[in-house]
Amino acid sequence: MSRGRLITFAVLAVVLLVAFATNPSPDRHRVKLREAAGDRNPLARVPGVGVMTELSTGYHSLGVASYTTVGNRIVSWGVFGVVFVKS
Repeated sequence: MSRGRLITFAVLAVVLLVAFATNPSPDRHRVKLREAAGDRNPLARVPGVGVMTELSTGYHSLGVASYTTVGNRIVSWGVFGVVFVKS
């Protein structure tokens, strides 16, 4: 194996390891969804109102990335410790 391929392989391995180690947890997705709901509707910030939505979300991990769904719709996805909420 040439030196260039070895370096490319090592960098790719490190990136995948970091992505796996920093994959967002279900709690991180829930917090981000709660914040996004509160930004759109101040009533959603009232304790207990957003609980039903949180309970109806499904968390799915792909190892290096994750996403949550409500029904068949993806509502958030995350990678490298950052969660993005679909608007």
